[in-house]
Amino acid sequence: MNGRTPFHAHRRAWLQHLLALGGTGALMPVAAHAQAVPAPLSTPRRDPALDRVQPGRKLEFPSDHGAHPGARTEWWYLTGQLQPDGAPATTSPRWGFQITFFRSRTDLAAEVPGRFAARQLLFAHAALTDLGARGVPASHAHDQRMARWNGIDATPSARASLRDTDVAISDWRMARDAQDGSYRIEVPAAGFTLDLTAKPTQPLLLQGQAGFSRKGPGDEHASHYYSVPQLQVQGRVSQRGGAAVALRGTGWLDHEWSDSVLAPEAAGWDWLGINMFDGAALTLFQLRRRGTTDPLAKPFWAGGSWRDASGRLTIFPADKVRFEPGATWTSPRTGARYPVRWTVFTPVGRFMVLALSDAQEVDSRASTGTVYWEGLTALVGDEGRRVGLGYLEMTGYADRPDL
Repeated sequence: MNGRTPFHAHRRAWLQHLLALGGTGALMPVAAHAQAVPAPLSTPRRDPALDRVQPGRKLEFPSDHGAHPGARTEWWYLTGQLQPDGAPATTSPRWGFQITFFRSRTDLAAEVPGRFAARQLLFAHAALTDLGARGVPASHAHDQRMARWNGIDATPSARASLRDTDVAISDWRMARDAQDGSYRIEVPAAGFTLDLTAKPTQPLLLQGQAGFSRKGPGDEHASHYYSVPQLQVQGRVSQRGGAAVALRGTGWLDHEWSDSVLAPEAAGWDWLGINMFDGAALTLFQLRRRGTTDPLAKPFWAGGSWRDASGRLTIFPADKVRFEPGATWTSPRTGARYPVRWTVFTPVGRFMVLALSDAQEVDSRASTGTVYWEGLTALVGDEGRRVGLGYLEMTGYADRPDL
């Protein structure tokens, strides 16, 4: 699982060829729906030090809500669970959603002058899980997009603003309202449409050391990372061309940027973000060690956080987090086998992690080039009842993520 399959080699060569065309014509769409549009004539000046990932750097807002094009990779990641608007609150939602925008610095067109040079790549993944109801089977749909970006802040059809969260590929968009801090999501995907607003109810949660999150023992394998848990989500969702349904629920947003998240010793990661029913927020992650098949082997690195309902934050040391896998599900499409039941051990207690649907694999080989599992998940306490809902992400089971 080294991420260097023939597919990856072909994709890398194709991207290099595509990016080499960046200075010779209009902004070429890679996403099927992207369009060439006018753009400003110059890239805004930016101090490269602003994008450097380093301990002690104080995150500044709203600018750190925006893009950091000097960093190698970056993502804005929003998930949530939904139920019909007006329905009583429940611990068993009907739908789960994921929308993630990625930015990747290419370095392949760094010396090409002009506004058409493709200095960055933008990707987007969207998924909708329907747990089903009487007469309606469960389903999981996902879609993806990709586009070249010249790094200019205000480019309309493919952009990642430097000033605040405003990232878009054609008509897919995630933007933050500077007045109330809410996130606006518009995603007309294949087979479903997300039209949502996610409004914060709590302050930002700075992960790690005031936003410097280690993914290994050295400073070189780290990210700047913050979360916005307990988002209040409302809006409309349609499936397979049907009528839009008014929904509401809770959500979780992560924004993370890095030069090297995944150390060579790591094969992939397992990550969990849970909105607790009492208003608390739980984050857990582990990076599994490369070259071992023992599911109980000590991970390469681990961590997480707990913010209780009063706002008190506890950052977990790497040696105080443990993931113990349980039942697995094997993808009929890729053959990858994912643990869909976990027992997790943390400084604030032991919990069971239960995927609410096994079949939530995302095949993004047409964009970011990897396969991963990302799904709606429940957290169960020792007393056997659900105490929270959120999303579980698992990478490196089908192939090693190539970041």
